Amino acid sequence: MAGLSADAAPADDEPAAPQKPLDRFIDVISDIFQPILGIMAACGMIKGFNTLFMALGVYPDTCGGYLLLNAIGDGLFNFLPMFLGYTAAKKFGMKPMLGLVIGAIMCYPGIQNSTLEAAGEPLYTLFEGTMFASPVYVDFFGIPFVSMDYTATVIPVIFVTYFASKCEKLFSRIVPDLVKLFFVPCLTLLVCIPVGLLLIGPVATFASKLIAVRDFSPLVAGAIVGLTWQVLVIFGFHWSLVPLGIVNLTTLGHDYILACMIGHSFALGVVLFAMYLKNKDENFRELALPAMISAFFFGVTEPAIYGIALPQKKPSSWRASAPPWAALSSACPVPCCSCPAAWVSSTGFPTCLPTPAPRSVRPT
Repeated sequence: MAGLSADAAPADDEPAAPQKPLDRFIDVISDIFQPILGIMAACGMIKGFNTLFMALGVYPDTCGGYLLLNAIGDGLFNFLPMFLGYTAAKKFGMKPMLGLVIGAIMCYPGIQNSTLEAAGEPLYTLFEGTMFASPVYVDFFGIPFVSMDYTATVIPVIFVTYFASKCEKLFSRIVPDLVKLFFVPCLTLLVCIPVGLLLIGPVATFASKLIAVRDFSPLVAGAIVGLTWQVLVIFGFHWSLVPLGIVNLTTLGHDYILACMIGHSFALGVVLFAMYLKNKDENFRELALPAMISAFFFGVTEPAIYGIALPQKKPSSWRASAPPWAALSSACPVPCCSCPAAWVSSTGFPTCLPTPAPRSVRPT
């Protein structure tokens, strides 16, 4: 009656071997990104081809075709917290729609640093006179809100969703069944969102301030950027450097930060191509080839990082050429990356030429 027999195989009741904290973290990140890797690679390739054709003069960046294709390529990345909130909620055992709402809140335009910065002067500045100086534009009932741009970030929404999953389980136990349907999500959001935006946001913002090492040594700063760019992408901190590169391009006509990231794309793309040639597993090859194309040719490395480099670990350590490339790019006396199309990795080589700073256009 119990379904037992002498020939039956023993049940596999042995607990899984405990993982190291880093291994657990990598497994969580990989599982969260796995459902969207294919779409991410597709969007990256579309965005890369669109930028390439614009740089080659096939069509201008002012036409409707470029705008529409750019929207297709940028759509997933701009609203990445929404996708990750959904998949992270499923991973952490929370209602997926609640995770989707958390991601949407973090993409809300009104709380982004760029929006608050354009709205007016800051109320005051935290840690003024230090490298961690942070302007405060609004506060949360007296608590300073150090804002940042959460669109296209990764780690903040994952941490907030993890914290929300614990809150949801707690409130599910104490809230009566009669009002549980709407009270549990309400209490979860009221607790996890302020904690996430007031705690995780400032941590990410302060971490981005560490790039000031370039004032000490451009060579060392470039090597650090090349060595840690993959880590910056994983945590979403790389988006704190991209605006600085854009400012340099618009004011100086050249930039060093974006030049440093190209070596990372090259190195990771080459490693993936070698793995594609050696590995005969069809499932792996189906993911490795588009991820390699996206990273090497178009500079979109997220599919390669989350789909291959993180789960297998070794590809992350095989990117030995990235730090030397980045160090030379940062210390080179010839200004690099004179055009935003240089973000497209190898297709940006023709644009890595010095140009004069753009002149401001005044009405006549």
